[in-house]
Amino acid sequence: MSNQPAHELRYGRIKAVIWKNAGPNGNGPTFSTTLVRLYKDPESDEWRETHSLGRDDLLVAAKVFEDVFRWIATQSH
Repeated sequence: MSNQPAHELRYGRIKAVIWKNAGPNGNGPTFSTTLVRLYKDPESDEWRETHSLGRDDLLVAAKVFEDVFRWIATQSH
């Protein structure tokens, strides 16, 4: 399998990356997901990622996870 993401979803500063993995015993693929919040480092003025979410990020993260679930469900027929 490739080390490229299978799919990415981004809503504002919340981003989910979906990874496709070989399934156990050749039983089709499995998927895993990472979620990050993007922010701009004030010192370097570069974009960074963190796994820490604030209160205002939680509903957006829930929507992202719902859409990740739907996307994976369409891949696993």
